[in-house]
Amino acid sequence: MSTASQSSSLPTSDTLKDIFLWRRKKLSVVVLSVATAIWVLMEVYQFNFITVISWTAMFVVVVLFLWANILRLLGKEPPNMSGLEIPEESAIESANCVRAWIGEGIRWVFRVSAERDWFAFAGTASGLWLLSYVGKLFDLLTLLYIGIIMGMTVPALYIKFEEQIKRIWERVKMQCRRLYDMVDEKVVKNMKNRVVKMKEVETEKKAE
Repeated sequence: MSTASQSSSLPTSDTLKDIFLWRRKKLSVVVLSVATAIWVLMEVYQFNFITVISWTAMFVVVVLFLWANILRLLGKEPPNMSGLEIPEESAIESANCVRAWIGEGIRWVFRVSAERDWFAFAGTASGLWLLSYVGKLFDLLTLLYIGIIMGMTVPALYIKFEEQIKRIWERVKMQCRRLYDMVDEKVVKNMKNRVVKMKEVETEKKAE
């Protein structure tokens, strides 16, 4: 089996992973260039989405038309476009991948809500609040562009400096756990003790 057929049979999730981790540099550069061009046209030059799509489609049509006619003038066969289609397997894999992400997100929300881990709950609530605050500062297109940029830089940097990041994260978790234990010891337990004492006092008064 040739290299081209092997690369075309790769699962969609593996292809996306390779793009975001810069293992397939040409595709990564194309994705980053297209995202940057769309953001510049729509945010800097204030073109709307339909205009950008129309111009892109028009450019592709003109290039293909000129290419096919030049090949005919040179006595060559025009390009065969019958193979330009989205394989059914790739479409199914993409749908399954999206469904798995949505399902994992729903399970994660219920897991954080149901478990009695105040540290995870506080981190999740803080992250969602920060996301809502950032959403007020940027529009959807800018947020998507920032997400693409971060998705193509943060994972690659994490893999490159994985050991250092893990050591720093363990130290941060340890400090946060100490802070949580201190707050739980000095605030939460004292409040519980006060409530218990108040109930005991009320019980004694009722007994008298």
